[in-house]
Amino acid sequence: MSEYLALPLAALPFPNIDPVIVQIGPLAIHWYGVAYIVGILFAWWYGRRLVTNPRLWTDGKLPMKPEDLDDFLVWAAVGVVLGGRTGYVLFYDFERYLANPLDIFAVWQGGMSFHGGFAGTTLAMILFARSRRIPVWTMFDVIAAGAPVALGLVRLTNFINSELWGRPTDVPWAIQFPNGGPFTRHPSQLYEAALEGLVLFVLLRILTHHFFKLKSPGFVAGAFVAGYGASRIFVEFFREPDQQLGYLFGGWLTMGMVLSTPMVLIGLWAMLTAKPTASEPKTA
Repeated sequence: MSEYLALPLAALPFPNIDPVIVQIGPLAIHWYGVAYIVGILFAWWYGRRLVTNPRLWTDGKLPMKPEDLDDFLVWAAVGVVLGGRTGYVLFYDFERYLANPLDIFAVWQGGMSFHGGFAGTTLAMILFARSRRIPVWTMFDVIAAGAPVALGLVRLTNFINSELWGRPTDVPWAIQFPNGGPFTRHPSQLYEAALEGLVLFVLLRILTHHFFKLKSPGFVAGAFVAGYGASRIFVEFFREPDQQLGYLFGGWLTMGMVLSTPMVLIGLWAMLTAKPTASEPKTA
């Protein structure tokens, strides 16, 4: 702790943004919830644009109807919320919820895991795609292409909520969070918003519209999974680990790193094994 005593007294001011947008009686609308809704709606809108653009697909053959994505909206929301909450309970604070099981349903108190939400949405996509006879990898690609926007928005609301902040630092852009003690810290939520949100979205956009990788089922989804995993592992070196978990090994290994490493490997495997869809033979 002694090394923190030398941290500068000056820091960038923390923007005092109320986490609650509006409150009417007991009903409160939080930026956090709005970020999830806007992110899901964006992925739906963006996915519709992808599946109605013939030049992105082999022989111009569209893989699904836009109406399929309309119907998938509910599946996606359920997968994100149930998976995200279940993942947080199991991976990040199991003992607390085991002792107080009713707290599991108190989602307004916070506590969502990306990895759990990812697993829940993946299961929802598999079940939905099979029910509509849509190629599963293509379903993954379409949803993955727009997903980074939701990630970026949620990370911004983590910053607004003054949660999941970074480790103590003396960098010029350090911020003293109102509930982060007397230390200036990395604004790691903004690092994640930039990498998992903006950078990853632009990368996937280049893959879909410049390299036409939607014609190779699984490549875009693999790039998303590997890109998120690599971004998360990198930012974990600047992010304070969850208090109830701490470091898992050596003063540097975190649960986020452990859960993200398989994502990098699976994503790379998906990219390396993705093959272009064969064109239909032309008749004379």
